[in-house]
Amino acid sequence: MLKNYLMKYCAPTLAGIKTGNLFSVRYTLAELEGEIRKLNIFLVKKGLRLIPIRRAGKSTLVYLYRPNRLKKDLQDPVATEILKKRGYSCGNPDRCLAELIKRLKSDDAFPHEIGLFLSYPPADVNAFMRSPCEGVKCCGCWKAYDNECEAKKVFDLYKRCTDIYDRSVQKGMPLESLIYGDDDDIQHLIYIFQGGAYHE
Repeated sequence: MLKNYLMKYCAPTLAGIKTGNLFSVRYTLAELEGEIRKLNIFLVKKGLRLIPIRRAGKSTLVYLYRPNRLKKDLQDPVATEILKKRGYSCGNPDRCLAELIKRLKSDDAFPHEIGLFLSYPPADVNAFMRSPCEGVKCCGCWKAYDNECEAKKVFDLYKRCTDIYDRSVQKGMPLESLIYGDDDDIQHLIYIFQGGAYHE
């Protein structure tokens, strides 16, 4: 079930601490579209969207993201400059996402600006695009070139979040109770990380 993929690969986005996550599934197109439609009925109410963004053979790359956070991320001056240089229509996150999907479908390689859609620091995305191997300070979800200390904190936070979600799933917690919505009180997020059934 697609829910299992969300829990395994998208915990930080579900928890509201990351803009988006990508994962790959091997479903028939009809099965995938049906599951995505069902999940989006609930996810949209929580400020999330789930969309297929690339099909290659029997595998489909799926993107779970928070549109409000993506809009904010892409307004960062460094992110805007990167996208402008790459020919994106800045100022409209939906158009930027549509352009990214178009590039993913037409190019075998991943467009490097994809990191901007996944909460990677724009300075690190920019540095990677200039020279992937030069000046790397640490590696985790992305290659960090700028603020090593902050990057390590974020890597640790994402890992901790994923571990907590994994244990919660093993205890039988439903997906719906583990999603932090845009309109939820911050106490819900604190509960996920510290309280109730999620004690460390």
